[in-house]
Amino acid sequence: MPTVSVSPEPTGINQGRFIGVLVGTAAFYTVTLLMLRKQWYKKKVPFHSFNDNAEWLQMDKVGHAATAYCMSRGGYELMRWSGVNERASILTGGLLALLFQTTLEVYDGHAEGWGFSKGDMIANVAGTALFMGQQYGAGQQVVSLKYGFRKTIFPPYRPNLLGKTTGQQMLKDYNGQQYWVSVNLASVLQVGPDFPRWLNLDVGYSGSGMIGGHENPKVVDAAGNEVTFTRYRQFFISPDADLSRVGAFSPSLQRFIGTAQFFKIPAPSLEFNRIKGVRFHPLILPKE
Repeated sequence: MPTVSVSPEPTGINQGRFIGVLVGTAAFYTVTLLMLRKQWYKKKVPFHSFNDNAEWLQMDKVGHAATAYCMSRGGYELMRWSGVNERASILTGGLLALLFQTTLEVYDGHAEGWGFSKGDMIANVAGTALFMGQQYGAGQQVVSLKYGFRKTIFPPYRPNLLGKTTGQQMLKDYNGQQYWVSVNLASVLQVGPDFPRWLNLDVGYSGSGMIGGHENPKVVDAAGNEVTFTRYRQFFISPDADLSRVGAFSPSLQRFIGTAQFFKIPAPSLEFNRIKGVRFHPLILPKE
C-alpha cells in the first residue's frame, strides 16, 4: 500500500505547546458546553433514554460518527504538534472525542424532547474507532469523513426545530447536511509516481423532505394551503482533494489541514435518489 510522507517524529514534548493545548482544550470543552446548555438544553428533566434510530433517515447517526471522527483527528494532531508520542496521541484524541460526545449524550438524557440515545453512542464510538484504527494500523487516514451543507426550503415551515439562522440550520436542518466518505485513491490503488497523491473520491449521503423526525406533521403555506413533502434519501459521488497530502505547506500547517478539511471542498457531483433519479450538479448542490 502506498504511504504518505509525514513530518519527522518529535524529539520530545514541547512544554509551551503542550500547556497551551491543555488549556485551550479545557476552555473549548467548557465554553462549548455552556453555550449549548444555554441555547439548546434550556429545560432540565430527570435522566431518561429513548430510541431515535429511525428518525431523520439516520442522518443524525451519520453526523454523530463524522463529528466523533473529526474530533478524534483534531485531538490527535494537537497532541502530536505538542510532541506527544504517536500511540499516546491516538489514544488521547479518541478519548477526548468520546468525552465530549458522551457529555452531550448525558445532556440529552436530561433534556426535554430528547433523551440518552444508545444509537448515538454507537455512532460516536464508530467514528472514533475509524480514526484510531486507521492511525494505529496504517499510520495514516486512508478513509476520512467530511461534512457539507446547503440552504434548503424546509426550515421556514418549522423554524424552532430546523433552525432560524444559517448557523442553527447547519446543526439542525438534516435536509441541508451531507456526509461524505472520502477515500484517498493513491493509498488504495497501485498507481505510478506521477499520480496526484492528493486526489480523493467521495461517496456522500443526505436526506430531503424531512420536517419531522419520524414523519412530517401537517403544515400550511402563507396562503393557508396544506403543503406536503416526500421524504427520500440521496446518494452522491464526487472527486475531492486531500490538501494535507500536498507538500507545499509547512509541517505544522500540514498537520492540521486534514482536520480543517472536515468541510468538503465544493466539486462536481453525481446524485441518485428514488424521486428524481440521476442528476448532475456542476459545483454546489441546489437549494431544495
